[in-house]
Amino acid sequence: MDELNSGDLSQLQHRHLLGLASYSADEIRLILDTAKEFRDVLERPIKRVPTLRGITVCNLFFEPSTRTRLSFELAEKRLSADIVNFSEKGSSVSKGETLKDTALNIEAMKVDMVVVRHSSPGVPHFLTRCTKAQIINAGDGGHAHPTQALLDLYTLRECFPSVRGLKVSIIGDIAHSRVARSNILGLRKLGAEVTICAPRTLMPYNAASLGVRVTHHLDEALQDCDVAMALRLQLERQQASLIPSVREYHTRYGIKAEHLRRFPSFLVMHPGPINRGVELESEVVDHERSIILHQVTNGIAVRMAVLYLLTASADRVMRARP
Repeated sequence: MDELNSGDLSQLQHRHLLGLASYSADEIRLILDTAKEFRDVLERPIKRVPTLRGITVCNLFFEPSTRTRLSFELAEKRLSADIVNFSEKGSSVSKGETLKDTALNIEAMKVDMVVVRHSSPGVPHFLTRCTKAQIINAGDGGHAHPTQALLDLYTLRECFPSVRGLKVSIIGDIAHSRVARSNILGLRKLGAEVTICAPRTLMPYNAASLGVRVTHHLDEALQDCDVAMALRLQLERQQASLIPSVREYHTRYGIKAEHLRRFPSFLVMHPGPINRGVELESEVVDHERSIILHQVTNGIAVRMAVLYLLTASADRVMRARP
């Protein structure tokens, strides 16, 4: 256990994972410590345990996804869960079925847990009101992406003695980034010092109230930081010309090989997918100081921990009922 003053929490106090705002620091630590045990499982010749045998999980993805969807699927398979995959294309949603009716039909099929990704903020919370299944938020619009933040925290704990006191700079499209919002919450709860860096047009209006240092200059963000987390430039979410050009964005905010030479300490993270030559120069992506692929591997263990702990939480609630 790396953080100070951690409690002896042995179970989550939540039935769902909708975001990190309501999760305590101790609950976050519990997830990370449990993920360490599952990370060891992934190194075994047989990478499977019977932990969720008999549990059915539906992956309900209304947005394109590679890393998150595959990571959840692998986590579920490693835990021996039964899996149902849903995508909007080719489903009844394309015929006009509402989200509520989709959820009710899935519940009628006796699904225990739903992992949902949707372009609209608040969809995971809405699903908790119309189904009895446990809900895990795999990304809802620009609101939250809690498992991405958890896997980033786990990766930091692998690389540093403690998250407490780390200087982490998050660089890029902060205004549209659910990853940035969840990471700011998680990092601050575990005692990290967070800087956010973006053009003024990509900075959220409430940046000053987030408890972070704000800068519009890349060199200031990289100076003395331990970790630089670059964010994907989310062109598909932008309804206006918020930057003059992608080339200019890279010139002013892209992390380049020269930054690695000028600032010789910081590690590089990115939630993916990477736009090479935009957020990061290719040499930076492939550099030994990049821990991006470690994030991907750790995502499976972290999602295994979330699935396991939420199932245990649901079992506790059921046992407590008269």
